[in-house]
Amino acid sequence: MLCCCFGRTGLGTGLVAKLLRTIVQGGIDAILPPRCGGCGDVTDTTHAVCADCWAGLRFITAPQCACCGYPFELDDSANIFDPSGNGANTLCAGCLQRKPAFDMARAALVYDDCSRDYLLRFKHADRGDLTPLLARWLFQAGHGIWDHTDLIVPVPLHRRRLLARRYNQSGLLAANLSRMSGVSWDGLVLRRARNTRSLGGLGPSSRKREVGGAFGVDAARAIKCNLAGARVVLVDDVLTTGATANACVRALKQSGAMHVSVITVARVVR
Repeated sequence: MLCCCFGRTGLGTGLVAKLLRTIVQGGIDAILPPRCGGCGDVTDTTHAVCADCWAGLRFITAPQCACCGYPFELDDSANIFDPSGNGANTLCAGCLQRKPAFDMARAALVYDDCSRDYLLRFKHADRGDLTPLLARWLFQAGHGIWDHTDLIVPVPLHRRRLLARRYNQSGLLAANLSRMSGVSWDGLVLRRARNTRSLGGLGPSSRKREVGGAFGVDAARAIKCNLAGARVVLVDDVLTTGATANACVRALKQSGAMHVSVITVARVVR
């Protein structure tokens, strides 16, 4: 009856579907109101944070290293180098000393007590409901990258860890980013061939040794997703020393990827 009435007034089925979705969402919100992704208080919109939790988040913005995205203080000129001389290609001391395997890295947040709480709940407490919120922050952090991306790839978990955790948090983010950007994603082309131990507490050199040779590319999937010559975005939760990201990027480039950017929810800033 509802469709017939709308049909006689010349309104399209798309408007009817939108109205029905609004009604259904309103009913859901009345029973299960949207809550802050941080403290859990009721909020006005879904997948959001309250004003108090927002104030505790340290988002990374310019100025930052053109390569790794390390944030600069405005007066940090002693630790940066700009070969272009006009501020368009400012590099941090680390990238100037040794260029990473990736072409660019960006992160949404500084890794601190606040952002760590979000990520721990997301990774280890079955809080998949945080995915849309974190993915939106990632999407904003990758501003200017998505229009030049052919494929989104998550950092993979080893099958044993995947069975224990039941989901790959990076895969959840990659799937959401694919829907937001319109870029295809593939969660199988990059694989973790060796079950590495946790990198927490390890120094840079130990991390590099631990992940060395741990990642590979599935040749059949690489052909299917047109990896050769592709511009890839690698998605992970945290960038610490870059050991995992660099190992993944080397595997992707060895299999033909032309350009690989890394986007993470947070990154360590020292």
